[in-house]
Amino acid sequence: MTNVNIRSPKRSDQAELVKIAFTDDDGQVETLWAFDLGGGRYRLDSTPWFQYGVSWKDVVAARPDSDGLLYFTQVLEKSGYRTVRVAFEERTGAENPILSGLQSLGCSFEGANSRLFAIDIPPEVSLQAVRDFLVSNKVQWEYADPTYAGLHGNADAL
Repeated sequence: MTNVNIRSPKRSDQAELVKIAFTDDDGQVETLWAFDLGGGRYRLDSTPWFQYGVSWKDVVAARPDSDGLLYFTQVLEKSGYRTVRVAFEERTGAENPILSGLQSLGCSFEGANSRLFAIDIPPEVSLQAVRDFLVSNKVQWEYADPTYAGLHGNADAL
């Protein structure tokens, strides 16, 4: 099961849906869907599986390269959503009790594949409650937006 998506539909009559490329420090590229708001501004309509510091519905700036592919340049406006990622040892899907529990807390998710899921945490849901749920269920997970270092300082000190 790939690209499991449990959240509101990705449709809009008001803006064109485009892809924006995000490049990490190792040169790896992840593309995310976004609505073109005009003026080089885009509202993300995908949850990042690999990028850090961006979340669903953030407004970002992007510029086209010589081939017209849009590349992320900066976050312009945070949506209030946060992102964590969970990884399972075994293949799973939307029926997984951990994913169901996260939905019960008010979160939604997208699956990169049947083992890696990006969790959308809405502004009204406590990040601490999500963290506590994941820790108490002994789930392998990580902060993506905000990052661990952003929340707790230098991650190298661990």
